[in-house]
Amino acid sequence: MTSGKKIITLIILIAVLAIAGIGYYRYFFVFGEGVKAGELNYVVKKGYMFKTYEGKLIQSGIKSRQTGTLQNNEFEFSIGSKEVAEKMMANSGKFYELHYKEYKNTLPWRGFSIYVVDSVISVKDLPQ
Repeated sequence: MTSGKKIITLIILIAVLAIAGIGYYRYFFVFGEGVKAGELNYVVKKGYMFKTYEGKLIQSGIKSRQTGTLQNNEFEFSIGSKEVAEKMMANSGKFYELHYKEYKNTLPWRGFSIYVVDSVISVKDLPQ
């Protein structure tokens, strides 16, 4: 191989590795993970081509900037597995603690949200 071909091959290899690294970072790197707790509002299966499970959790008791008022905080998420989604659908309206992972961007088969719930930590009845 001539030195010109070696340089072109090296540049192409570096470009491919850079594109692969950027793609991994934007779509597969777990940016953050944690636990959210609140009342499960809904879980639905939706999508055009890729049917994914989506849900909303209502976290109450967040103090508002206005004195004497409360503001609800909603946590919208995608669900990573069918088993977790079915467990949540069977117990809708209860108080949940959910473990989630946060990604930088979405993928069509992973859901509409950058937050993906991967497990249910606990399910409790709401206090009356």
